[in-house]
Amino acid sequence: MERPNILFYFTDQQRADTLGCYGQKLEISPNLDRLAKNGVLFEEAYTAQPVCGPCRAIFQTGKYPTEIKCYRNARALPLNVKTVADYLNEAGYDTAYVGKWHLASQKDSNEAKSVVDYETKAIPPERRGGYKGFWRAADVLEFTSHGYDGFVFDENMNRCDFKGYRVDCITDFALEYLDYYDGEKPFFLTISHIEPHHQNDRKCYEGPIGSKECFHNYELPGDLKALGGDAKEMYPDYLGCCKSLDDNLGRIIDKLKEKGIYDNTIIIYSSDHGSHFKTRNLDSHMLGGDDYKRSCHSSCLKVPLVIAGPGFRGGKRVKELVSTCSLPKTFLALAGIDVKNAMIGENLKMVADGRILGRINRVFAQISESRVGRCIHTEDFLYSVYAPGMDGWETGSSDYYEEDFLYDLRKDPFELNNLVNDKRYTEIRRKLAEQLIEEMVNAGEKAPVIKPQSL
Repeated sequence: MERPNILFYFTDQQRADTLGCYGQKLEISPNLDRLAKNGVLFEEAYTAQPVCGPCRAIFQTGKYPTEIKCYRNARALPLNVKTVADYLNEAGYDTAYVGKWHLASQKDSNEAKSVVDYETKAIPPERRGGYKGFWRAADVLEFTSHGYDGFVFDENMNRCDFKGYRVDCITDFALEYLDYYDGEKPFFLTISHIEPHHQNDRKCYEGPIGSKECFHNYELPGDLKALGGDAKEMYPDYLGCCKSLDDNLGRIIDKLKEKGIYDNTIIIYSSDHGSHFKTRNLDSHMLGGDDYKRSCHSSCLKVPLVIAGPGFRGGKRVKELVSTCSLPKTFLALAGIDVKNAMIGENLKMVADGRILGRINRVFAQISESRVGRCIHTEDFLYSVYAPGMDGWETGSSDYYEEDFLYDLRKDPFELNNLVNDKRYTEIRRKLAEQLIEEMVNAGEKAPVIKPQSL
């Protein structure tokens, strides 16, 4: 049997509800919607770490960020960790990477200069996580570009300038790889877009010119409608970014068909985390009120996940809760590589196929930077704890936590009513605390003390 090509197309800070296949009413994602109709859509997919660098560390290593000391941004990927690309190189795959990397530079503190600094420089081969083939990337793409114009670096550390809308230009680099792909080896190609992430230095989302006019008739999701934040101002450009991502996904699909390799390519579409549009974490002094994601809320954790191609056909919608921490193990399983317990998570192909006997239907996440926090999401509840007095930038974990949030998702799907002090939920909180501690121990952490709010 011919081994499939694997194409991981992932975005940055994209909520699942921006997409038609997840309920968006505007015409944002016709290409992904078609993929979902013919492939497999995971209705309840959640990130295990809603911060760019830590989530990318998971995607490359299949390990929790706390285990490899990448629990926050500006922590370089350890050089001695075996990565997805390392496994695939050994298995005879061509490994290629395009876009945002965010795993090469390191700062000792939030205010300090980088002690290992590739933020706007070429990343040397040993810091590319094992990718040995085509490379068109910048470590911190938002520092080398804006919505329009910028630069990345190639595999020979040469600067590659681009002019035009950033999503189009990053896709152009991926198309360059596919144009020259000769079919001798199967490929693993990652296309890591930064959109719809806000542009840090300009403090706004930068959609294509005309986005505000094109998407003026948007309808805000329930949480943003209730809580406000800066969504009314930013949402049209945010949707413009998402529409551009879908347009360019269409360009990739067309190129795969043109090359005659579409039917043997598995496409995975997801995002590192969502966005709460400054509606949560309002008490976090460390972020200066400029936070979009560092929270347990589903606006930050819930992401799109669509897989289409060989083995993922039929338009199935999977209702089980899954974590994107399972993606590395899944990538390797698709290539015929079984890493067993060397990586966290599960093979999502088994979940898609309905092989879920004995499976625990919940997901776990680690929160950093805004606070040291942990949470679990079950079918009915979202439960979160935090370590009081701990700096989430300086420290990755704690042995003591207090309860932070409890939401009854059956009655409160937009997570507006925190029940952490409601005595009617005392026993539920006790059970959820036990489950959370179990997840933390499974993640390699020490079993902590969790103090209930009512004590």
